[in-house]
Amino acid sequence: MLSNSGVDELFIYQDMRRGMKRKLFIVFVALFLTLLFFLALSDRGTTRLYKELETLRFNFSRLLGDCETVPRKPDLPVIYAITPTYARPVQKAELTRLSHTFRLVPALHWIIVEDASKPSALVGKLVNKSGIPHTILTAPTPKEWKLREKDPNWKKPRGVLQRNRALQWLRENLKPKDKAVIYFADDDNVYSLELFDEMRWTKGVSVWPVGLVGGLLVERPILNPKTGRVTGWNAAWRPERPFPIDMAGFAISAPLLLSRPNAKFSLTSDRGFQESHLLQALTTRDKLEPRADRCTKVYVWHTRTESPKLNAELARRKAKKNMNDEIEV
Repeated sequence: MLSNSGVDELFIYQDMRRGMKRKLFIVFVALFLTLLFFLALSDRGTTRLYKELETLRFNFSRLLGDCETVPRKPDLPVIYAITPTYARPVQKAELTRLSHTFRLVPALHWIIVEDASKPSALVGKLVNKSGIPHTILTAPTPKEWKLREKDPNWKKPRGVLQRNRALQWLRENLKPKDKAVIYFADDDNVYSLELFDEMRWTKGVSVWPVGLVGGLLVERPILNPKTGRVTGWNAAWRPERPFPIDMAGFAISAPLLLSRPNAKFSLTSDRGFQESHLLQALTTRDKLEPRADRCTKVYVWHTRTESPKLNAELARRKAKKNMNDEIEV
């Protein structure tokens, strides 16, 4: 649950946003009436009036859009959301969806790590357009560790080097006293805004349920009803893991991460043990901080976008009849 100070911060911020929108609306109405008055005096006609109003409406919409990108407050803990990504047909669609969520989260810094030797124009343009404070990094996966086209997604670990690159950047740029939280936000998940409110006040490692993962509707920590401490997990796949948890199911405080310089992911971890490998270097089960109403609410879902069927596109490319080369999808 949020601390009282955290709730106060959020309420104050929400009041500020509402006040800003009210002021913008008043300004818009005043500009509209002024414009209407002068147009009436000059008798420019309804066509000219319509064009002027359309221009004013467009500029006002852009102004409101800028307000939707939530500014960082210096006294609010910053959430560093780490997103590994790689080039594929659905990459832009998934990053666009995620960016629309992040735009509504106050004090969030987005760390995007591309599985590439250099940053791509697609990711750069998308993130810059979003207006979200961000850092773009790269970390190419060696060929021998990459999945082949027909390999199942579990055959080799994914995102390991990219997440480790982000952890390296955080250790190089954060200070032990910085009020911040680290979260691994894959681009194929769906996130409710409540999740970020819950994780922001993490002191060590906080945990919560994740929907649609591990063959279950929900995979979640089990709590002792008296102490509220985590005693186990409702997990169907390899429940004997030290931390049978999904990557989307925990957050780490920055001071804790910085105090454990060797905590990172490993390419050689067994399947499904990436999370355990990291968390074992950071904490123990009895120190976990349950969130989401004692782990009874689901605020994140492990969804996956279906791979698009592009047989016709491939056939056109082979025949050199493709007409979409200049369109970014």
